[in-house]
Amino acid sequence: MTDIRNIVVLTGAGISAESGLNTFRGPGGLWEGHRVEDICTPEALARNRALVLDFYDQRRAALATVAPNAGHVALARLDREWQGGLLIVTQNVDDLHERAGAERMLHMHGELMSAFCEHCGHRQRFGGAMLDGTRCGGCGAADTLRPDIVFFGEMPYEMDRIDAALGAADLFVSIGTSGAVYPAAGYVQQARHAGIETLELNLEPSAGSYFFHETRLGPAGELVPAWVEEILGK
Repeated sequence: MTDIRNIVVLTGAGISAESGLNTFRGPGGLWEGHRVEDICTPEALARNRALVLDFYDQRRAALATVAPNAGHVALARLDREWQGGLLIVTQNVDDLHERAGAERMLHMHGELMSAFCEHCGHRQRFGGAMLDGTRCGGCGAADTLRPDIVFFGEMPYEMDRIDAALGAADLFVSIGTSGAVYPAAGYVQQARHAGIETLELNLEPSAGSYFFHETRLGPAGELVPAWVEEILGK
């Protein structure tokens, strides 16, 4: 890989799984034993608010028990040392990239450690439980907070920023993603169409693996540090 200046990195559940964080989508398409329709859609929130809020309260509590792994740490190093453009786009709702030290990044599917007020649209950092009548820090309304998570049927965040970064990129790297969830699954095709170099780092080939110029298979905790070492030329 030569003449690389601007990099877009996409990360998925695979990188966080190595920290001991369960991936939401498990056997049979269930998320932690629940159907997606029961805990990750606007209709589910309207139908059984307590169930949805409790589900994400439990995910938030589980997040506090894990730590960033070598893959997160390596990407944070890339963020610190890479002199060109960089955007780390994560599909994950955990905060492990931030805890490792990454700053040039965004959460396209939202964040567990953030709450969104359905009344006024205010967003706030949130680390507790939403079942206790908590109030919005913006308008003061009670019981209007929901997890700042992009539910199925809702538009992912910062799509324009992602498209702009891909448009200026020389290299697109996908790490630990299944290649099954759109629009993120389509980024490799978008990159190939634009003539951008593409690299997949994954435990096993993704659904779109054949679109990549190169695929390297193995644990993210091993592959990502090795790639970062390579791209930094050290």
